[in-house]
Amino acid sequence: MPDIKFVIFDMDLVLYDYDHQIRLKLLEELTGRPAADIDRSVWGGPHENAAEAGDPATAEAYLEQFARLLEFPIDFETWADVRRQMMRPRRDVLSLVRRLKATADIALLTNNGMLLKDALPVCAPETVEIFGEKAHVSAEFGARKPDPLVFERICGRYGYGPEESAFVDDRAENIEGAQSVGLKGHHYVTADGLETFLRACRLI
Repeated sequence: MPDIKFVIFDMDLVLYDYDHQIRLKLLEELTGRPAADIDRSVWGGPHENAAEAGDPATAEAYLEQFARLLEFPIDFETWADVRRQMMRPRRDVLSLVRRLKATADIALLTNNGMLLKDALPVCAPETVEIFGEKAHVSAEFGARKPDPLVFERICGRYGYGPEESAFVDDRAENIEGAQSVGLKGHHYVTADGLETFLRACRLI
């Protein structure tokens, strides 16, 4: 049996291309507000980091806060469609993750608020197909990457010790957070690099 039994994947810029500028352009077209103003209002303050750590605690409350910061009424369907349009699946990476399911337990962990959890079937249906109920946003755990707590909590939820677990992310600081509590980390750059890592772990 492999030493690593549980592999946790980030979503944006690992499993999917992610373009914040597309989101800003779409929101500018929707609201008539300049994209730079939207960026400052919605993402320039503390609100998004707090949401990623679980405050607000519900999708509904997150959407209300988003609309307030956007200064424009927005419904779930519009929000989810904007998120969908700013993402593109990385088919080669998703194929690797599908292969991995034969030898390891897997989960998704993305720094996001509770609204994205509800929107995954719309904007990232592949995550629902591959991970099922193990597709998680950080808000579910009351902490956001790179806080070591989020890694301890997701491993604990599924009954794995950190030493049995690995984590894949595009941000070095998030890898360091995972490694600080004993997970094996892979700093994602390319699909080939990820495949090499998984082979080294005897997982594919």
